[in-house]
Amino acid sequence: MRSGHRLGRRFGWFRAAYGTSALGTWLAFGAFPLIAIEVLDAGPAQVAALFSVGAAVGAAVAVPLGPWVEFRRKRPVLITTDLVRCVALLTIPAAFALGALTFFQLMLVAVVVAAADITFRAASGAYLKTLLPAEDLLVANARLESTAWTTTIVGPPLGGAAIALLGPVAAVVADAVSHLLSALGIRATGSGHEPPPERREAPRRKAGGLLDGWRYILADPTLRPQFFHTALFNGLVMAASPLLAVLMLGRLGFAPWQYSLAFAVPAIGGLLGSRLTPLLVTRFGQHRVLVAAGALRAVCPVCLAFVGPGAGGLLLVMGVELVLIFCCGVFNPVSATYRLQRTATDRLARTLSAWAVTTKATTALLTAVWGVLGSLLGSRTAIGLAGVLVLATPLLLPRHAAAPPAEQEPAPSGA
Repeated sequence: MRSGHRLGRRFGWFRAAYGTSALGTWLAFGAFPLIAIEVLDAGPAQVAALFSVGAAVGAAVAVPLGPWVEFRRKRPVLITTDLVRCVALLTIPAAFALGALTFFQLMLVAVVVAAADITFRAASGAYLKTLLPAEDLLVANARLESTAWTTTIVGPPLGGAAIALLGPVAAVVADAVSHLLSALGIRATGSGHEPPPERREAPRRKAGGLLDGWRYILADPTLRPQFFHTALFNGLVMAASPLLAVLMLGRLGFAPWQYSLAFAVPAIGGLLGSRLTPLLVTRFGQHRVLVAAGALRAVCPVCLAFVGPGAGGLLLVMGVELVLIFCCGVFNPVSATYRLQRTATDRLARTLSAWAVTTKATTALLTAVWGVLGSLLGSRTAIGLAGVLVLATPLLLPRHAAAPPAEQEPAPSGA
């Protein structure tokens, strides 16, 4: 498996679209809470609700979209979700210019964008599987992961400068434009290469189809543990993030630029890890790399409970995050490839949608729970508790490698 292997023009356009959209998201990172605080005078509870409620309701809205995506060509779905995000985001500067912006509108846009994000993620995984042969999926996912970490490094500093110069509303406009450009990039991949979707299921199966993604995951002995591992790991790590911000920016007295630096510089680890992934899999095998990276990254978060003030504390956070993000940069493309290989094509969109919905909902729930724990126990104790629980997540990784299942023929429409 060669990391320099050419994947063709279609994948090039797909990757460019993915990177443009991701960059726009990072340019607007923090814009919504700033608009809520500076423009609408929102308090802490409203800002927290903007994150947690928006993500949770968006995930719920996305549930019926998984089966809907399954029975349609994925390229038009990707273009549509990009345009939906673009239009939804542009309503914010439009309402701001008219003096009609409200917190309810911000919340509604957050829900729409969250639902569109999940739908896009499900459709993009299924679409990628039609773009490339199976042996190229790992290299493709590694390159997408590399692109994601590059935008993570570049986006927040540029977005912060843009917000400082032009205000948070301008960053939202940039995010909207990025989704428009992404739609144009997806369109440039061309039509005709995507096979027709399976026929829609009979009406009496539609209700049950909403749960097909979860049924498929829970019935598979390899996907099931990986599913629970990913949801819990991501949820616990993200739940501790606001508490770490409170600890570092409050009690420990770090300046905002130091806090940003502590997480921006280690993102280089994600770029390095994703570039090394194809070589590591070639040398050690997919399953060993998945388990090793998943186990090693679980050791890191508990160390953040011991962060102290000054340069030593800053270096501790940067070192921990560097190892954590490096391991995530290796784990994520291997995990994504594992899912694509293990999932039958005619169940892929529903499975990926169920996966994304669960991950986002788990993160929203655990973030709310850890907010309460942080208030009761203190930020440092709550961060340590999350880290201890993360240590157990490698037990949920698949213990044995499994061959991809044989592709199944779509069920007859009257089944």
